[in-house]
Amino acid sequence: MFAGSFVALTTPFKSDLSLDLEALDRLVERQIEAGITGLVPCGTTGESPTLSGEEQRAVISRVIAVAAGRVPVIAGTGSYDTRASIELTAWAKEAGADGGLVITPYYNKPDQKGLIRHFEALAEVGLPLMLYNVPGRTGVAIAIETAVKLSAHPHIVSIKEAAGCVDRVSELCNRTDLDVFSGDDSLTLPMMSVGAKGVVSVAANLVPDRVAALCQTALDGDFVAARALHARLFPVFRAMFIETNPQPVKTAQARLGLLEEVFRLPLCAMEDATRAELEEVMCRAGILERS
Repeated sequence: MFAGSFVALTTPFKSDLSLDLEALDRLVERQIEAGITGLVPCGTTGESPTLSGEEQRAVISRVIAVAAGRVPVIAGTGSYDTRASIELTAWAKEAGADGGLVITPYYNKPDQKGLIRHFEALAEVGLPLMLYNVPGRTGVAIAIETAVKLSAHPHIVSIKEAAGCVDRVSELCNRTDLDVFSGDDSLTLPMMSVGAKGVVSVAANLVPDRVAALCQTALDGDFVAARALHARLFPVFRAMFIETNPQPVKTAQARLGLLEEVFRLPLCAMEDATRAELEEVMCRAGILERS
């Protein structure tokens, strides 16, 4: 159902920490004009844990409105609270989202039977769901057998794999009909080489055209050209995680004048040394002109 380059959108804030919806409009237009396949607001990169329910709805509805059907919108609607996730997923469906990105419940760390019941309850809303497996942030992983069971549900159609394991992707592609997406930019090509359909990308916030080209080239089966694209992008991919995501990507976006360099605590400004390293990578990649 889903394939290609999806951007994990950042959430712009004003200096007073309120939402900057006008900047968000510009980010969405920039992505679509650059050829991105789809938009994912209110994920990890969008600082969703710091957004109120009202703010999440404001961001998601704004992205849907600006996209205006030109590309699909997969709204981040998951949390550690099943009831709240159901309510937000149902709201997103009514608002016109094309899918929901639903993270494994964090902090309360359910076991596998709890995960199954949680995701099946969300799927009953009727919105196509992309499961989000990121055990490094949530403390719990979706077991392969759990993914196999969940894949039988008609509204569970995809999974974002951010566990850093290509073997998992091979097994998921072999044993399920889920559309598998890389959750790590640097593993997009390796994962697509064994059957993944694309990426939910952090780096696309900076270079949407290049990430889109990488995914489309891999989908076309031209892995020689895809390797060349990957090699040029790899330093950028790595630089997005020299500090906690989304600190580097939002710092880079601010350097390009795309948004204000504002984070909500506990995220904060980068250290001087890593900021300099990030800017050097951007200059070498042709993203930023040397001053």
